[in-house]
Amino acid sequence: MRSVLFVLLLIAMLGTLAVLFAGLFTMARGGDFNKRHGNKLMRLRVLMQGIAVLLFLALMLTMRN
Repeated sequence: MRSVLFVLLLIAMLGTLAVLFAGLFTMARGGDFNKRHGNKLMRLRVLMQGIAVLLFLALMLTMRN
């Protein structure tokens, strides 16, 4: 169980990092794509961070026992 949570946590953290860099790159370039998708990317980043935090808490709870 711990190894599954650990792998899911790594995937969530890498996904968060990827969405963060995509959003930052989009905002830095500006333009029409940024107007359409910049805010959505940052919202997705917040969602991914929340998932990563929940997975981290679940992992810590399983390691406590």
